[in-house]
Amino acid sequence: MGFPWQAQGHMSVAGVTLEYACYGPPPEQADTIVMLHEGLGCVSLWRDVPQHLAEATGLGVFVYSREGYGTSGRVSLPRPLDFMTREAMDVLPRVLDVIGFRRGVLLGHSDGASIAAIYCGSVSDHRVRGLVLLAPHFFTEQMGLAAISGARSRFDDGDLRSKLAKYHRDPDGAFRGWNEVWLHPDFRTWDITEVIDYFRIPVLAIQGRQDQYGTLAQVEVVADRAYCPVDLCVVEQCGHSPHLEQPGPVLAEITQYLARLARIEAAEVETV
Repeated sequence: MGFPWQAQGHMSVAGVTLEYACYGPPPEQADTIVMLHEGLGCVSLWRDVPQHLAEATGLGVFVYSREGYGTSGRVSLPRPLDFMTREAMDVLPRVLDVIGFRRGVLLGHSDGASIAAIYCGSVSDHRVRGLVLLAPHFFTEQMGLAAISGARSRFDDGDLRSKLAKYHRDPDGAFRGWNEVWLHPDFRTWDITEVIDYFRIPVLAIQGRQDQYGTLAQVEVVADRAYCPVDLCVVEQCGHSPHLEQPGPVLAEITQYLARLARIEAAEVETV
């Protein structure tokens, strides 16, 4: 029996229960956009973006909450410092197999973009035809670490914990699993730019000019190092969540990128 492509539910991946939601047609009927959330995100924090993407593109959209987020299973703390690489290499491929992923695009935001980038730069998966990076992280920057330190203060002494509790079954695990890694002294040298050298699919990289967690160097390095086609989109008057802060132009940019991919695929079929 294939994966039950339904509005929302929970699935088991390597013994871990993961929350998910589906939009649009299933993988056997159309290409699929697989969305990977940010460091404090989950299925519901994508808001209505997945539905709008499915409607605008006609593609299927699959979103899931990683372990420790949303209503997925609780995570053991502390997370290892290479947790993003482990998510990319150990969990993501199993998720793709469980849902019957046949062909499509990975779309990640923040930590999710880093996970998607690691996968595309490390695994030769010919099912993945494109990569969309929203505010990705490829290396640490002092200004980003300062913003993450500020988030800790808002969690411990402000209202951030109560806000996260609306979306995460275990807000403490979700927050500390992310925050404590990023602020660990040994994480200051974290750098995954090498994976860019191995991209072999078209990339769309989007970042807000006022992103408080990273400078434009985080997306410029993709254009500097990649051997594949790269489109850069800098969104004005926008911080770390372009798809939520400037949804109109950002969703239009993603939709146009996916349309270009479809034309490329069609042209390749015609020349065979």
